[in-house]
Amino acid sequence: MFAIGEFARLAQVTVKTLRYYDEAGLLKPAHVDRDSGYRRYKASQLPRLNRILVLKELGFSLDQIATLIDEGVNESELQGMLRLRRAEQKSKIEEESSRLAAIEHMIEEIAREGAPLEVVIKDSTPSWIVSVRDLIQSYPEIGRLYPEVYSQLGAQAACGKPIAIWHCPENKSSDIEAEAGVLFNHEIPVTGRLACYQLPAERVASYVHHGSFQQFKGVYDRLTRWMEETGWRPSGPCREIYLSIGNPVRQDDTSYVTEIQFPVEKSL
Repeated sequence: MFAIGEFARLAQVTVKTLRYYDEAGLLKPAHVDRDSGYRRYKASQLPRLNRILVLKELGFSLDQIATLIDEGVNESELQGMLRLRRAEQKSKIEEESSRLAAIEHMIEEIAREGAPLEVVIKDSTPSWIVSVRDLIQSYPEIGRLYPEVYSQLGAQAACGKPIAIWHCPENKSSDIEAEAGVLFNHEIPVTGRLACYQLPAERVASYVHHGSFQQFKGVYDRLTRWMEETGWRPSGPCREIYLSIGNPVRQDDTSYVTEIQFPVEKSL
C-alpha cells in the first residue's frame, strides 16, 4: 500500500484533493491507521480515481460522479447525462462568445466614438400595454397619439410608464407604423381604438439613453452596428420606454432618460 503522499504523486493529484474525495465519500483510503490517522491507498484504487478525475473534467458535480460510479448507471443513462452536459457546455460557449464579441465591440467603440455603448442582453418583464396604433409621417408625430390614450385612462395613467413601439423594420421617412401606449402590471378595460394586451417576456438588447430625442438617430445607428458586430439580430419591433420625460415633451430636452429595447435572437 502507498502512503497518501506517495499515492498522490503516483496519480498526479494533490494530497488535498485525496483528502477532499475521502471526506466526500468518493474515494476512501484502503486503510486508516487507528493511532496516527495516516491514510494508505492501494494501486487498485487508481482506476476509480482516474474515473473521478475524468468525470470532474467533463463538468459533473461530485454528487453526479458518485451516482455514475457507485449506482452503476447503464449506457443509455450515461449517454443521457453526457448529452445534457454537452448542451450545457454549448450554451456556455455561446454565452462566452457573445460576451467576447461585446468586449471587442466596446474596444472598437471607445476608439471610434470615445465612449462605449453600454448594451445589456436581458429578459424583459411581461407587462400589460394600453395603446393606439396608427400610421404617422415622421417619428416626432407619435406625440399626437398619446392624448387619445391618456384621455381614456384618466388618473390611472400616472401609475403607468409611457412607451412607443415602432413596427417598421427599418428607418423610414414617412408612413411609419407606430404604437403609442402606457405600460401597466395588470389588465385595464378599454374602448374604441385603444387596445389592451400583454407584452410577453422576451430576450432584448437594452440600452438606457440619457439625452434628447434629437440624438436618437445616432444612437440607433450605433445600436444597429452593435448588434451586427456582436452576433445578434432584431426579432421584433423596437421599443422606447420613457423612464424620465418632461411635460410638455420637447425633442431637444437633454434631461430625458429612455430605455431602448430591441427584441433579439442570435444570428445564424
